[in-house]
Amino acid sequence: MKPKILLIEDDIGTRFGFARYFSHEGYQIVEADTLEKAEAAIAAEPFDAILLDITLPDGNGLDMVVKVRSTDTCIPVIVITGSGDIPLAVEAMRRGADNFLVKPVDNAALSLFLRKSLEVGKLKRQQAARLRLQRKDDIFFGEGQAVQQIIDHAQIAATNDGQLLITGETGTGKGMLAKWIHRNSNRAGFEFVEINCSGLRGELLAREIFGNVRGAYTSADQDRKGLLDVADRGTLFLDEIGEMGLDIQAQFLKVLEEKSYRRLGDVKLLRSDFRLICATNRDVENLAHQRLFRQDLLYRINLMVIDLPPLRERIEDLPALVKFLLHAAGHADTVITAEVMRLLKSYSWPGNIRELKNVLERALLLARGGELEPAHFSGLRERQRHQGLHSRTGPTVQQVEEAHIAVVLKQTGGNVDQAAQRLGISRATLYRKLKKIEL
Repeated sequence: MKPKILLIEDDIGTRFGFARYFSHEGYQIVEADTLEKAEAAIAAEPFDAILLDITLPDGNGLDMVVKVRSTDTCIPVIVITGSGDIPLAVEAMRRGADNFLVKPVDNAALSLFLRKSLEVGKLKRQQAARLRLQRKDDIFFGEGQAVQQIIDHAQIAATNDGQLLITGETGTGKGMLAKWIHRNSNRAGFEFVEINCSGLRGELLAREIFGNVRGAYTSADQDRKGLLDVADRGTLFLDEIGEMGLDIQAQFLKVLEEKSYRRLGDVKLLRSDFRLICATNRDVENLAHQRLFRQDLLYRINLMVIDLPPLRERIEDLPALVKFLLHAAGHADTVITAEVMRLLKSYSWPGNIRELKNVLERALLLARGGELEPAHFSGLRERQRHQGLHSRTGPTVQQVEEAHIAVVLKQTGGNVDQAAQRLGISRATLYRKLKKIEL
């Protein structure tokens, strides 16, 4: 992809010379002859660098430097002026310019400055991304065979830009996996933008995703960027996409197909080059059969699917997970007795890894730095007793589910595709359940 440069220069001859030279050098040049046009260009699309004259018809170019730096601390800004003196150069650098050149400019020298500035800008973005993502962001789901397959698929997902769908129950670590994939992809130097579709509905969700212009609705008193703006060249993570309304699904499908969109209340077409990762705790294939989720959108988002099994189906990973979570909490030396581990293994963990983390943190508070004992897990014992009472009144939900799967498989003559459709679950989920119950 060609680096995109915004050239802000009011002299048509100078602008033509720069644009022609740098176009031949392999850059994409967007021109603006006023600050107003420059601001509109920056609002419409991202740039890799800015070449800026100081004296412009509608203001001082140094004011533009301050505006750019207020929203982007990494983009290279090179100031070019016909009136060069030391105080002016100092002021330009103080306001955030990376370089200060005086006309007439040697294009070859400017090309060298630009190339070095782009390299520095890229390093700044990568460092900023690392600082944002390195906080307790190590990925660990366990050490079993199922987990190793998940990691293998995640590594494949990190090496390409295809749409990815992560499925699994609440608390299985879908968001953590999405963030790890972004951090290990070629988009790691740009933003990881996350939104939970279940928290916002209808127009509120549309405002967050697409943004709006002033006057788009009653309280819209200024232009506002949407998450598609922020995610440009980075990753957009739509959590719980199964909760997205059909109207927003239709709009978002068009964005995926054309990589373009309009802010609410605007007629101008904007573009965003983002990588999409979606997650859901619902069976979107079944939702599509019920016409609650668009089939065409499903085809676009499930190019690759990673299914995270619940903790109760891989209880052998529990000791390693407990060790990892204790280490992450700063209690790596805390002793877990065999009795406590038996207690933890006997629980079904409906909240999965998130619930396990919460239970361990509570026990650490109660232990006050000492050894973890069964008494520190009293809440877990209470929940376990409720589970025991339910189990004595009849078959468990799991037992009923296993029996039902066996009946449906028999009715379909062992055809997994037909059985999954009748059961209202995906093929991947059915295969996982079959492996567990050994049918």
